[in-house]
Amino acid sequence: MKTAVVTDSTAYIPKELREKLNIHMIPLSVIFGNETYQEEVDIEASDFYEMVKDKELPTTSQPSIGQFVTLFEKLREDYDAVISIHLSSGISGTYQGAVSAGDMVEGIKVIPFDSEISAMVQGFYVLEAAEMAAAGKELEEIMGRLEEMRHSLTAYFMVDDLSHLQRGGRLSSAQALIGSLLQVKPLLHFENKLIVPFEKIRTRKKAMKRIVELLEEDAKSGDAYRAVIIHANREEEAREWKAELEGKLPNVEFMISYFGPVIGTHLGEGSMGLGWVKK
Repeated sequence: MKTAVVTDSTAYIPKELREKLNIHMIPLSVIFGNETYQEEVDIEASDFYEMVKDKELPTTSQPSIGQFVTLFEKLREDYDAVISIHLSSGISGTYQGAVSAGDMVEGIKVIPFDSEISAMVQGFYVLEAAEMAAAGKELEEIMGRLEEMRHSLTAYFMVDDLSHLQRGGRLSSAQALIGSLLQVKPLLHFENKLIVPFEKIRTRKKAMKRIVELLEEDAKSGDAYRAVIIHANREEEAREWKAELEGKLPNVEFMISYFGPVIGTHLGEGSMGLGWVKK
């Protein structure tokens, strides 16, 4: 059985890597007034962070079911099955769009997969599925591995400015107000598919240190891990953090990714995240 792998733009997998591993991508969009930009297609992360300095914060939009239907119909010319991996269904209807489209398209088996997370941590599932599909692994084996990954895959992130999450409806006004008043840098994570506070920490430096402690707790087992540092327009800081962590944790393989326009709209510039999964 020949299996295609589809994801959405919020996995932020670089175009070269998508092409190399034959990963198909459906974009989400950001909307500035009357202008709509498909992320990773019409707008790059660096352009987005420049634009939001001069404009109102945009709204975001999930792909239409029609976009999924068109892609799945095209893929059935060459594939028997599709694994469609998407950002958490608790924060977006993208996954449900893949489910609906899969029910509408005949002639190809569509298996939607709710990553229950986002950004390049969602991308870990995508990369694993694509590598296994390229190696000719059976559909059941690939899905079994994705479910196995859920047990060790986790991520924490620190938001520099809570107003973005509050305006986007991802955090309550009360939580945002309290956090702003106390200058709290909350550590957030995904729980039951939603973004929720994990711990409240007073400074950026302490918040990042706490995330490292959480990774160290898992990595002390000695098992090999894959980890990603994710930044919202803080590439230099991400590089420095990566160099520091590589010296501390030789059993962890680190990469750097970014929060692009859609996730960046909700988290805001300056946010930092760290996610990891057992290899």
